[in-house]
Amino acid sequence: MKSLLSSRPVLWFLFLFNLAVAAVAPAVVDGAQAVMTSVGMGVVSLGAGVSLLRTRK
Repeated sequence: MKSLLSSRPVLWFLFLFNLAVAAVAPAVVDGAQAVMTSVGMGVVSLGAGVSLLRTRK
């Protein structure tokens, strides 16, 4: 499972998908749920982005 999650295509998907959801969530959901969704998805996106930078050759 670790090798799957650390592959570059999966990291790119996690980065882009979670970044898009974090950007769109405040427009779709209202209130505290939108804020928490954006923060959570943003953290996952940043983690995937950092992993992409650390594993580049």
